[in-house]
Amino acid sequence: MAFFLSIFIFLFGLIIGSFLNCVIYRLAPHHFYSKSGGGLGGRSYCPHCKHFLDWKDLIPLLSFFILKGKCRYCHQKISFQYPLVELFTALLFVLIFNLHFISNLSQLITTLYLFTISSLLMIIFVYDLKYYIIPDKIVYPAILITGIWYLISIIFFHFYTKGYLINTLYSAFLAALFFLLIVYFSQGKWMGVGDIKLAFFMGLFLGFPNILVALFSAFFFGAIIGLGLIFLGKKTMKSELPFAPFLITGTFLALFSGQQIINWYLNFFKL
Repeated sequence: MAFFLSIFIFLFGLIIGSFLNCVIYRLAPHHFYSKSGGGLGGRSYCPHCKHFLDWKDLIPLLSFFILKGKCRYCHQKISFQYPLVELFTALLFVLIFNLHFISNLSQLITTLYLFTISSLLMIIFVYDLKYYIIPDKIVYPAILITGIWYLISIIFFHFYTKGYLINTLYSAFLAALFFLLIVYFSQGKWMGVGDIKLAFFMGLFLGFPNILVALFSAFFFGAIIGLGLIFLGKKTMKSELPFAPFLITGTFLALFSGQQIINWYLNFFKL
């Protein structure tokens, strides 16, 4: 039964991932033209020839490979972003489902909440990677949804104590303060204001000590990738590197394995 539910969740994640691709494209700074009238509504169309897409062009994951990565109408290449976002969204949903296997109402709501947050983080991940911007239209709703989640959890399910909520608020403000100081002393050269807002969300979402796991992981992977790109000649020491993808990678790592990483760290220093 669990296997078939996981398959269903995977397929559901593919569909959501396809929708996220649409949101990412239509939030883009260059998206001034729209045959459907602009905004997030309206039919999907090819970004190259602007031809409206039929249902057979929009089957998550499958259409990309059936069409061999090209538009059916103008034969221009389709970005690998589309199947990758669909695939990773589906995998994230399966991981979340297995983390909180649904057996009662509270677990169902928890799972839906995490599906929503992971979807918003996926948008930020790709958007910052492409445009070097963390969109306020996504990070603010993520903060608001997390705040509402805590209220629902306290009032209806009694998941959290007052002490835990204070803990998460401290984590959020201290994480934001940390990035604020980086932005201030670097005069915006190392980090941007968007990173401050994202750090606040991370602290609110993860709490302490998982926020430390997320931040350490982000800087660790950021340093490795940055040095690798410099070594390969793709970047220089003065090049701008979007940091939100690393912060979000750290967030997911802390969500799924934060306590195990903390336990490993503590046990390592006991040796």
